[in-house]
Amino acid sequence: MHAHFVRHVFHLHSHDAYSFAVTEYGSQRFHCRGGGHTCRAGMIMAFNPDDPHDGESAEELGFTYRIMHIGPEVVRDMLDDITGGRARMPLFDRPVVDDPLLARALRRLHPALVGGADPLVREERLTAAVTAMVRRNASSRTGSAAPRELSGGGRTTAARRVRALLDESYERDLTAQDLADAAGCSRFALYRAFRAVYGMPPSDYQRLLRLRKARGLLVAGRSVAEAAALSGFADQAHFHRWFVRSFGVTPGVFGRAAAGSV
Repeated sequence: MHAHFVRHVFHLHSHDAYSFAVTEYGSQRFHCRGGGHTCRAGMIMAFNPDDPHDGESAEELGFTYRIMHIGPEVVRDMLDDITGGRARMPLFDRPVVDDPLLARALRRLHPALVGGADPLVREERLTAAVTAMVRRNASSRTGSAAPRELSGGGRTTAARRVRALLDESYERDLTAQDLADAAGCSRFALYRAFRAVYGMPPSDYQRLLRLRKARGLLVAGRSVAEAAALSGFADQAHFHRWFVRSFGVTPGVFGRAAAGSV
């Protein structure tokens, strides 16, 4: 949820999931685990499953926040993948966390979850956010284990296998598990390997291939809508946004310029 509250008062309640919220503007006060807390702009609220808490604005103009609820089974699957099943479930002792790096990871995760992002984007950002939360803010009682890493040769081999799959099937909605199966390693290990070898995450490389394909289609005289659909973009707005970010002009301007040069 992305919301702004002014007068609303949350009654004491809890969730059956881990809940992470980033306050964007204003501040919220609440009671949790026997104490009172205030989460100001840029700070994070971290609730374990079944943590009772209430909440209300601490300022006259209210507060704006983004909150995400992540099921324990999702966190368990992710930590098992990262550590080979050697990590216990995390607990968070501090209901309020001041961690700019984690706040950034959560702000990037939220739109990916609610905005229909590609599976690779959602999974990569979810892994980044949960990993940052656990490593930097979980209590020492969790018994966290070191992540599994590939050796130099294994890293290169895994990265090349994933790149070959993306080169062949970039227009498909591939998942992190699809890439892990191709690489022969865990999802976390393949992500680290690909980034180390090629300098970007698999989702960025997949998007780059789609943009290159779309650019070629525009040069060939296809419409912007056709270029977006045939290259694998979910919708024309998504295609337009990333084309401008990558090439500095809109697809329409590029297409007209390409047509005039023929």
